[in-house]
Amino acid sequence: MSDWLEFTKPAPLSTVTVLVNLGIGLVLGVLLGAHYVRFGRTLCNRTALSRILVAIVLTTVLVISVVKASLALSLGLVGALSIVRFRTPIKEPEELAYLFLAIATGLGLGADQRVPTIAAVAVILVLLTIHARFSDRRKRSNLYLNIEIPSKQVGRQQFERLAQTVADRVATANLRRMDVGEDLLQATFFVGCHDDAELFGLLNALQDQFPSASVSFVDQNQGLEG
Repeated sequence: MSDWLEFTKPAPLSTVTVLVNLGIGLVLGVLLGAHYVRFGRTLCNRTALSRILVAIVLTTVLVISVVKASLALSLGLVGALSIVRFRTPIKEPEELAYLFLAIATGLGLGADQRVPTIAAVAVILVLLTIHARFSDRRKRSNLYLNIEIPSKQVGRQQFERLAQTVADRVATANLRRMDVGEDLLQATFFVGCHDDAELFGLLNALQDQFPSASVSFVDQNQGLEG
């Protein structure tokens, strides 16, 4: 009977070990937050979420450090977490990736796996950095250019000048729609740009050639693909 009682008795918890893990977790949490602010692509307030990442890492370290020392606490944690409900939906996959990384970091440090955790976080952040850099340089191949030109003399010569201006500034340009009114020319082109510099070069050229025109670009890279 005494053996069973000893089995459920919490193991001694080293305060120094917990503080060391919390210190490493603080550094890694700040690093995760800074990386998310610098390389994140979500439209939400990334600075606010970066602070939450630090708190998630430290909280997870504390929970795992306490739970691993007691079988009774680990069983009670299952019931305690079952009543937790999150009302704020995660809309961006990128947010979910960083949240999981913060939780995994806390789990690893709480289990005293310091070196593997630090190494894994470093590798993952390097991969995320490479992915972000590669995404910035990818060709904008699904870009729609919409332009409206108010003019009292809408005709073939004006359209040819517009088409030539677009073709000279981008890699590819295909006319998808054209509407001609009494005093208005509307055209939609499917264009492919190598980078943002080429895109802004096209915008500047259109503004120089047609000062009164209304220009808009629609990026369809995140749309549904057939």
